Order: sequence, then C-alpha cells, then structure tokens
Amino acid sequence: LGGVGGSFGGRISGDFGEILSGGLGGFWGGFGGILLTIDHLSMTGQLCTVLFVLALRGPLWLPALLYGLWLLADRDTPRRGGRPCAWVRAWPVWNHFRDYFPISLIRTVPLDPGRNYVFGFHPHGVLASGAFGNFCTEATGFGRLFPGLRPRLLTLPCWFRLPLFRDYAMAGGLCPVSRRCLDAVLARRSQALLIVVGGAAEALEGTPGRHRVTLRQRRGFVRLALRHGAPLVPVYVFGEQDAFRAPALAEGSLLRRLQRGLKRILGFAPCIFWGRGGLPFLPFRVPLTVVVGTPLEVPRVPRPSPELVAHYHELYVQRLQELFERHKVACGVPPETPLIIA
Repeated sequence: LGGVGGSFGGRISGDFGEILSGGLGGFWGGFGGILLTIDHLSMTGQLCTVLFVLALRGPLWLPALLYGLWLLADRDTPRRGGRPCAWVRAWPVWNHFRDYFPISLIRTVPLDPGRNYVFGFHPHGVLASGAFGNFCTEATGFGRLFPGLRPRLLTLPCWFRLPLFRDYAMAGGLCPVSRRCLDAVLARRSQALLIVVGGAAEALEGTPGRHRVTLRQRRGFVRLALRHGAPLVPVYVFGEQDAFRAPALAEGSLLRRLQRGLKRILGFAPCIFWGRGGLPFLPFRVPLTVVVGTPLEVPRVPRPSPELVAHYHELYVQRLQELFERHKVACGVPPETPLIIA
C-alpha cells in the first residue's frame, strides 16, 4: 500500500508540477480543465443550491426569497428554449479552458444563417468536453465560423431545477431535452440545435484509441429533423475518448449491470473514471478537434413514417462515416482505425 500511495502521490505532484511550471498560462490552463469538469459534474449546480439554501437561512433571506418567487414565475423559460447570453459565452476564462486541451473547431462548409439545423454530435465521451467548449462558449469562434447561427446544446432537464445554476446554464445556450423545448427552438430561425446522440450510453463505452458511437437505434433526432424540415449535420469530435481513462467493464458484470440500472432510473450513467494524476476532476491534455460536416437535406414531413425515418437515418450514418474517414488521419487517428457504429 505504501508503494501504491507513493506512486499515486508522485503522479499527482508530477502533473501539478507540470501545470505550475508553465507559469501563469500553465496555471490557467489547468484551471480551465478543472472548470470544465465542474460544469459537467454539476458541482457548480450543487454549490449554487447550497448557497441558495444558506442565503434563505441567513441575512440575505429576503433577496433569496424574492429570487425563489421569480423562479416560480420563470419556471417555463427553459422549456421555451432558454435565455442565451452572448456576454457569458464570451467570458475570457473560456479561452484558458480551450487552451488546456486544446480544443478546435473545423468547418467543412458554410451554413445558411437563415435556416435551422439539427447537429448530431458524436461521441459523448465521459464529459462531452468538445460539445461544451465549442457550442456553449465562443472560445473556438463558433460565431465567426457560422455567423448568424445560434447554437443550443441539449442536456438533462434536471439541471434546470437547480437555483442560480439553471440561469447560468441557459446563458451558455443549454436547453433541456424535451419535445416542447425542441419544437420551441426550431420554431424560430437561425437555430443550430446540438444533440449528443449517443448520450449516457456512450459515456459507459469510452476507451482510449477506440472510436465507437451509439447510433443504430437512435432515430428520434432524425424524426425531429423531418418534422421541421431542418437539415441534419453530422459532427464528430476526435480525442474525446482520450480525455479520461475508465476501466473496461465486461457486459453482464455486476458493475456494468449496476451502471445500466442507474442509467434507467436517473437518466444518466454514473461512470468510474480518472484523469491526470489519477484525479477525476482533471482531464488529460489531449487535442479535441470537432469537425462539423456537410448538411444532409431532409423534406419537411409533419408525420414521418418509420420507413422515411429509417431511410434518412441510413443516409446520416453514411455521412458520419465519410466525415470520420476524411478527417481521421489529419486528427491523429491511425488510417486503419475504423469507426464502430453500434
């Protein structure tokens, strides 16, 4: 145990020594990595809830009470598409977060700012770092690459029940996954609706060096695009599966069954993972390259048949495979590595 502890401690001190040795830039880069995980592990949400409860019980009870009453009046805003704030998306701290990995965004073709699009994002990874960095902030220049489009990233509805945090999440362009919200967003113009198609199931499958997406049975996003006549845009992030390490759990094992059971109950999958120095809150510094592909045009069909959905789903799968094959070598993936679609 002493040897294991010494080795573990050496890894931690080595990783933080590397961060601090880079001076202020290295420190802020490390802070950016921590900031990322705080966002995605909802630690910020938990902290905001605790602060709100403490305010109710302390001298700030009146402002907290007024805010609580305002929450009741404002409770439908997330389901109506949220309240994005360009100022929050442009915070300078996101630049340090971007530089930690680093994160980059590649546009293959321009997109018409007068239309709506449904972006399918793959893979989720443990924390969907690439999705957050590119579409909830302006650190990688989404507004410059796709002028006029307003990105909206979908996430679990439970985060929008947390006081203070729900306003912060909406400011970044996050929206709850619900049919009412999706229809509300796509009823407007110039919306880029980003759906992490694999969701929690992909969070359980992250293995470094392996490119696997959960897509075969995921057709709801295609049906949504058909109902609104919004082109489908495949988006792939290279490097997401390398940002953390997770044990390979065999199918049928006790831990795997427990994970899947909790996913059905909670809506998300609790994962066992670690990053630099064996710590769960510090991702490995690996490039995250997000490539936005060519739109797949779809007709507007208010009630699409299963056959029509299956047809465009298959076309989308082909577009995603072509996108992966075209860019994998330039993004550091060996040419013989396949994209596994489950």
